[in-house]
Amino acid sequence: MTTDTDGTARQDREYHELRLVLLLLTLVVGLLITAAAIYLACMHPALAQPLGVGAAVLSALPGVAGVIGRALRR
Repeated sequence: MTTDTDGTARQDREYHELRLVLLLLTLVVGLLITAAAIYLACMHPALAQPLGVGAAVLSALPGVAGVIGRALRR
């Protein structure tokens, strides 16, 4: 019995480029959002504390999503 594993390797390579593009696009969008938040905090100091709270919540979300994803996989 022989199995052809070349098809899956080629398909994985094709999706590798797509994953890289999506990762870079996500990074650029994240940097733009960060720059906008910094600009707002500098131009409107009254918004600094609400923006800080929002940033703290957003930075905690990936960790929570990772824990939930890991628990669901088990």
